This record gives sequence, C-alpha cells and structure tokens, in this order.
Amino acid sequence: MAKMMLAPSILDSDFSDIKNTFKFLEQIKAEFVHLDIMDGNFVPNLTFGPKVIKSFRPHTSLPFDAHLMIEKPERYISNYLDAGCDYITIHNEASKDCGAVINEIHAAGKKAGLSVKPGTPVSSLFKFMDKLDLILIMTVEPGFGGQKFMQDMLSKISELRALIDKNSYKCLIEIDGGINTATAPLACTAGADILVAGSAIFGAPDRVKAADEIRNSVKGCR
Repeated sequence: MAKMMLAPSILDSDFSDIKNTFKFLEQIKAEFVHLDIMDGNFVPNLTFGPKVIKSFRPHTSLPFDAHLMIEKPERYISNYLDAGCDYITIHNEASKDCGAVINEIHAAGKKAGLSVKPGTPVSSLFKFMDKLDLILIMTVEPGFGGQKFMQDMLSKISELRALIDKNSYKCLIEIDGGINTATAPLACTAGADILVAGSAIFGAPDRVKAADEIRNSVKGCR
C-alpha cells in the first residue's frame, strides 16, 4: 500500500479566516480537504452546503473530499459537483439508489464514495466495491467532532482491506472519527489509506505540530 494520506476536516477551523486555513493545509501537504456536510436530519447537526463550498474553491487547488451526511443525497449531487467537489461520499443508509448516485458522480468525471455508520455492517457495501473510489468508515457516530474512537470498528477496516487486496479493487479506505496520535496507528495497521482528523489538528495550540505528529505516528505501521 502507498503512504498514509491525511484529510484534515475544516469543520473546527475558523471560517472567517478560511484563506489562511487553506494556506495551512497546503503548508502541511494535506492530500485532501475534508468537508463535513450535515443536514440536521440524517445526523443531529447542521453545517454548510454547496454554496459555501463553491466560495472555498478559488482559494485552493487541494482536492475537496465531501462527506454528505444528508437524507436522499441523490437530490443534491449536481449541486456538489458544481461546487467543485472532487470526491463525493454519500451514506449507504441515506439513499435508496446508491448505484445511480455513483454513476452520476462518475459521469461528471469525479470520484465516488460510500460510507457506513458504526452500526451498519460493511457487507452492505460489497455489491458496490468494484465501482467505488472510496469507502469511508465512521469510527464515531456521525454528527459531532471530538468524539472517542470506537476500537471495535477496526475489524471493519481489516475486513475491507482483505477484500480489496484479494480482488484488486481500486477503492481507498478512509477513516473518520476520533483520529489522533494514539488511534491513527491502529487505523493504519488495520489497513486504512486516509485519515480524517479535525479537532486533533484545529483544536491544537500548534496546528502544524499536531498534523506532523499524526503523520509521524503512522510511520512504519505498514
């Protein structure tokens, strides 16, 4: 597997200083900008939508990794494509036709992902594996940052890693929730490709140091 990639979630950043946030992400060589999009229905929190994301797009060339925690995401895929998202991940629990959503994203030349909540088995994703670019495993209940990492989710990562490697699937495994210097190596060893970190970076006194420490914590785990 390639090196571990970092996708800082900007949910806990200062949106009034978003230009400097993107400069910081470029400085630490983040591979993605993770965008947590919540509608207050699928999850008990409300964040931002495509109009805000579109306003972000001119300020960085980093790939936008959009995690749609919204009901019936198929209604809004075109909006997020138009906003400049490069990866769009929906929840398997939120759509009745994930296959159609994946096709729509691919038709626009972008990358498609599926995510599952902690209580949903990864087997629900198996029929889509050959079409996916990304699988996002939630290691907390989606909705709020700063939650404790659920270690029993590691078996999901390992199960997916084995299946991807066995069948030579191209999809990446992304982990979101409670990632820090203690939990990042666990996710990495289990087989993750991308780590989403929010409060562990943006809540730290020294953001650069915090990001470096997460990267350093997973060196040698492969």
